[in-house]
Amino acid sequence: MAAQVHTIGHPLIQHKLTLMRRAETSTAKFRALLREISMLLAYEVTRDLPLKTEIIQTPLTHMEAPILAPEKKMVIISIMRAGQGILDGILELIPSARVGHIGLYRDPRSHVVVEYYFKVPHDITERDVLLVDPMIATGNTAVAAVNRLKQIQPRSIRFVCLLAASEGIEQLHAEHPDVPLYTAAIDDKLDEHGYILPGMGDAGDRLFGTR
Repeated sequence: MAAQVHTIGHPLIQHKLTLMRRAETSTAKFRALLREISMLLAYEVTRDLPLKTEIIQTPLTHMEAPILAPEKKMVIISIMRAGQGILDGILELIPSARVGHIGLYRDPRSHVVVEYYFKVPHDITERDVLLVDPMIATGNTAVAAVNRLKQIQPRSIRFVCLLAASEGIEQLHAEHPDVPLYTAAIDDKLDEHGYILPGMGDAGDRLFGTR
């Protein structure tokens, strides 16, 4: 399992994550930080994208230059609603990526995951998925999202988040050991309500200014 968990310790990511954790951080600042940190996460997650070369004309001469291989088609799938903040940041870095959405919520009493929306590109079987959500707490939502995606068989799935609880990671990889997880931090535990400790509160509420 350890090989499938990638904790991204870049100083800028860690600094921005600390700012996001602070209770006094405003909605506007939280939103901006999430956008910035998402771009940095995407930079690390896409480090192994394949390249090809083509001949181009610079202002001075011809050269053989690297570009992304066209067969590496990507789709970013946001787990609504909090995943939208990560989606927006990654799209700034990879504007050509297609976009999909999975609407899921966790019942606050039973913790059972309920799906209310699902729409992804029609050619998903030809694409590699970045599945994004700010946090993995119990892991139930992450597992449900991967379950749903595997029904339509994308080429690959990578899960990208800011925070993950150890329990959530164990749950995800008990069900889907083949799905790599990229996260900025792994926090200690969950409280009795299933929230990550020390965490950052409810990412969706902090992103949209709701309760």
